[in-house]
Amino acid sequence: MKVILTGATGMVGEGVLMECLENEHVSQVLVVGRRSIQKSHPKLSELIVPDFLKIKDFSEQLIGYDACFFCAGISSVGMKEEDYVRITYDTTLAFAKTLVDKNQDMVFNFVSGQATDSSEKGRVMWARVKGKTENNLMRLGFKGQYNFRPGVMLPVEGQKNSKRAYVGIAKIMKFFTPKLVLSIGDIGKAMINAVLNGYPKQVLEIKDIRVLAQEE
Repeated sequence: MKVILTGATGMVGEGVLMECLENEHVSQVLVVGRRSIQKSHPKLSELIVPDFLKIKDFSEQLIGYDACFFCAGISSVGMKEEDYVRITYDTTLAFAKTLVDKNQDMVFNFVSGQATDSSEKGRVMWARVKGKTENNLMRLGFKGQYNFRPGVMLPVEGQKNSKRAYVGIAKIMKFFTPKLVLSIGDIGKAMINAVLNGYPKQVLEIKDIRVLAQEE
C-alpha cells in the first residue's frame, strides 16, 4: 500500500512512520508536514506544506494513495478553544476533504484520544473538539475511516521524539495498569491492518487497537 502520513515530527507520528517503513505491506510513505523530518529511506518521500488549511494547493501531489495516517496534533493545555478548533478540527477536515476528492478508495485513519466526546456537548473542551472531528470525518465518504483513541503510549525503540518524563510515567503505568498502555508500534500495526482487513467499528478504543494490531 501507498501511505500518506502526517505528524512525523511528533511522538505518535514518528512511531507510526517507523512501523510503516519496516512493514512489508507498505511500499511507499509520503510524509506531509510543515518542515522536513531529515530522514532518508527507500520508501520515504516528503511534501512540505506550511499551512494545512491550504492543502488544496498541493492536491495533485496527493493522488494515487491507498491510505492516510493522520497523526498530526497538539496538546490543548493552555490553548483557547478557537485556536484548538483551528488546529485540530479545521486543518484535519481541510486535509481529509482534499484527499477524499482525489482518492475515493482511500482509508483515512485519524489519531484521536481516549475519552473523546462523541456527543460534542461535554464540559471538556479538547474532548468535544476531537468528537466533532471524528463525527465529521466519518461523514466524508472514504472507503474506510477509522478513529484511533489511544491512551498512554510507549514509544518505539529508537524514537527521537519522546519526552523522558512521559516515557517514565508510561512505564510505571504499564507495570500497574497494562491494559491502559499501548505501544506506538501497535498503533502503527493496527492502522496498517485497518487498511488491509477493515474493522467492524469506526471508533477504536484501546482494546480494539490491541486486537487489530495482532491481525495478520
